[in-house]
Amino acid sequence: MHALQDFLSTDYGLMSAAGLAFMLGMGVFFLRYFLRHIREDGEAAARAERNSSVA
Repeated sequence: MHALQDFLSTDYGLMSAAGLAFMLGMGVFFLRYFLRHIREDGEAAARAERNSSVA
């Protein structure tokens, strides 16, 4: 219980919480970013393959 109190009430605990929140937020951002670009690149490759096989 004392560790949780230190984590939420001291300057070093709050900085640790802010750092953890920032890193988790970065992880969510990069996960969404990479998945979106993987999907877009896959769709572009499928379109390019369809266009090259038609010609």
